Amino acid sequence: MTSTQDRRITELFGVELPIIQAPMAGATTPEMVIAVSEAGGLGSLPGAMLSVDQMRAALDRIRAATRRPVNLNFFVHANPQPDAEAQAKWTTALAPYYRELGLDPAAAAPAAARAPFDDAYCALVEDYRPEVVSFHFGLPDAALMQRVRRTGAKIISSATTVAEARWLAERGVDAVIAMGVEAGGHRGNFLTHDMTTQVGTFSLVPQIVDAVRVPVIAAGGIADARGVKAAFALGASAVQVGTAYLLTPEAKIAALHRQALKRARDDGTALTNVFTGRPARGLYNRVMRELGPLSTVAPPFPMAGGALLPLRSLAEAQGRDDFNSLWAGQSAALAREMSAAELTRVLMAADPTK
Repeated sequence: MTSTQDRRITELFGVELPIIQAPMAGATTPEMVIAVSEAGGLGSLPGAMLSVDQMRAALDRIRAATRRPVNLNFFVHANPQPDAEAQAKWTTALAPYYRELGLDPAAAAPAAARAPFDDAYCALVEDYRPEVVSFHFGLPDAALMQRVRRTGAKIISSATTVAEARWLAERGVDAVIAMGVEAGGHRGNFLTHDMTTQVGTFSLVPQIVDAVRVPVIAAGGIADARGVKAAFALGASAVQVGTAYLLTPEAKIAALHRQALKRARDDGTALTNVFTGRPARGLYNRVMRELGPLSTVAPPFPMAGGALLPLRSLAEAQGRDDFNSLWAGQSAALAREMSAAELTRVLMAADPTK
């Protein structure tokens, strides 16, 4: 860090390096969290695809291996009411793929697996008392927020616009994640659902820095030390990095996903809702190209995902990623294979050309 670097995040979170490993549901492992935290950054465990019991087991492993600060991340969404008509339209859209793979389009689809933050997850936070708790898609209700705050955890959440950043700051977050449109995975938007006006990281960061008094964490399109340095120059106090950690051995992703990341290009990703019903950035593949990428018939989040699981399983067995959610940001091509600990240190390299 330079002498002008805003050090508020390192002081706030009690970490050595202003590097936050993005909480990537389905890809993050306890080993990744441990490695990043032990290297001096902030390891993040996502709860969206883990049951409370699974999350407790993961946290037991993490706490046994490191006493350094960690972040627990949760989605904040309301599961929609069942909509037979919407589901029927989605089933019809997917029927040709089912028939192609020898499956019955009328077969019951597996349940979607994205759980919102609730009383049970809040009780887990109260039991484990993580140093940081982060939210995606806004914030939980005031009662849950109060309970989280009483644990002593610092609370952060993602903003994709200045308006969202102000909304979060007004509700008492300790820091705001400025999530640019380049970021991989689900968009953190909650006040707007217009994807045509989403803002790029290096335009969004300085505007949020000017709009709120709390420290700002830059996220989206940052995969090496050059991006980190640029984010700091724009006023960010820390960076959150996701896609670059997907090529570490600690990441739990399908072999096809790892191979696709190694072939990534600057123009190889798009925002899509076909995998979950909510816009998320991933590497282009067949189902995105043929049904979207932003489909008008995909049911609301998280209901779209279940019906794709049987297709994904069979296609993967044939060596095809046609139905995989290959989450990745626009700088995926900059990612390099190395351990999570080494990556955390490399991101803070004094010479960003190395």
